Amino acid sequence: MIIYYLEMTSKDNLLPKEAVAGISINEAKVKNFRFNRFLYQLVGEAWSWTDKLSLTDQAWQEYAENDNLRTWVAYVEGSIAGYYELQVQDEGNVELVYFGLAPDFIGKGLGGYLLTHAIATAWSLPGTRRVWVHTCDLDHPNALKNYEARGFTLYDVEHS
Repeated sequence: MIIYYLEMTSKDNLLPKEAVAGISINEAKVKNFRFNRFLYQLVGEAWSWTDKLSLTDQAWQEYAENDNLRTWVAYVEGSIAGYYELQVQDEGNVELVYFGLAPDFIGKGLGGYLLTHAIATAWSLPGTRRVWVHTCDLDHPNALKNYEARGFTLYDVEHS
């Protein structure tokens, strides 16, 4: 597996993609670890997201209901189209921990705008100095291209 680490060190580096008609993106302000687990499974199943599948309810709750994690969900005509999670970390770092589309919404032009929303939201958080993300060669074939097209730059590659 190849893991790609990308970062954005200025909000001016964001290369936005226009909004798509019919999409709404809302923060899940009431934290519920079961909802985060559902989103993780819905979006990640096709891409072999397995690292969190064996977590206990308590571990999921500690992760998803932590004050440093915030979750946004994209909807199209009332259906979940995708989601992202932002984790506020030390020294002004914000990680885009999970990001993706539900299977029925892949290939409909939503990914660029959802990523634009995620990056803009990360930069709007107080004290943000750097936004970062990692992806791998198991993710959607366009994932790395989408991150780079929105202004992220590659800073490390790991072979495992």
